[in-house]
Amino acid sequence: MYSYKLKELAEKLNAILVGDENLVINSIASMASAKQGQITFLADKKYQDQLQTCKASVVVLTEESLSHWNGAALIVANPYLTYAKLAQLLDTTPKPAEGIAPSAVIGADVILGQHVSIGANAVIESGVVLGDNTIIGAGCFIGKNSQIGHNSKLWANVSVYHNIQIGDNCLIQSGAVIGSDGFGYANDRGNWVKIPQLGRVIIGNNVEIGASTTIDRGALDDTIIRDGVVIDNQCQIAHNDYIGEHTAVAGGVIMAGSLKIGKYCLIGGASVINGHMEICDKVTVTGMGMVMRPISEPGVYSSGIPLQENKVWRKTASLVLHIDDMSKRLKSLEKKLLKFST
Repeated sequence: MYSYKLKELAEKLNAILVGDENLVINSIASMASAKQGQITFLADKKYQDQLQTCKASVVVLTEESLSHWNGAALIVANPYLTYAKLAQLLDTTPKPAEGIAPSAVIGADVILGQHVSIGANAVIESGVVLGDNTIIGAGCFIGKNSQIGHNSKLWANVSVYHNIQIGDNCLIQSGAVIGSDGFGYANDRGNWVKIPQLGRVIIGNNVEIGASTTIDRGALDDTIIRDGVVIDNQCQIAHNDYIGEHTAVAGGVIMAGSLKIGKYCLIGGASVINGHMEICDKVTVTGMGMVMRPISEPGVYSSGIPLQENKVWRKTASLVLHIDDMSKRLKSLEKKLLKFST
């Protein structure tokens, strides 16, 4: 368990300290559950009434909210961002592996950087290069001639196929598959003829990939994930896709092949995006969005239907089914009115 004096936290978080600088903090908790020795945060001032009953030793908040709290505090401009940094400092998550397990199978020509850890029953095939401080969890498979940079971390049972490149400071959660075949077939009079997928997957630095997400290798060119991209669990990234820097993809998203997504985009959960088109920078697609056409202007786009009471939804569905008939009737009336007015 990590512990810090409040003065140390203030320095590391670039915060203004109010109260006893020698207070010792050993963990972080929500405002509702925090106890003495713990630190919490107020990210939204609509919850500041909870400060009256909060039992934390320290609260991270803005200067505007300080008057609602009588204890020690760290004053910052963005409490939620500070919470993220604070959680990193107080993180107690164990490493996926420590040292090299005797049961790991490592090719004779594999190049290992300094302080590499490889878990039990992992398989590292020939030609692989692992950078300094990289951790490969138990049961992982790293295919031939793949490269993983410095300080990257793979949790248990990640599969990385051959000729894949993964950058520095990446985090890949359990069960992810990187470099599986793209869905490429030609039709021969009803029979599907497989097209070997000869491209690679290139992943930049500081990329995070969620559990059970799959990223397919390119058919001829590469599938590319740029620096700072974060991808949630159970997503499907198809062959030859390109995702620009610092884009975030929420859970359950499906991307068809040869799709290009720009920088700083936000893709809501369960969205489905058509392939062979481009989405520009700084686009937000809200949850369950069905993107069928290119997007060339930044902004927020939606198409999912929010949940309704069943009887309301049935009426809406009925109206939708009759839109074509209603349109024809409206046009007929417009023609009659026009004829009457002339």
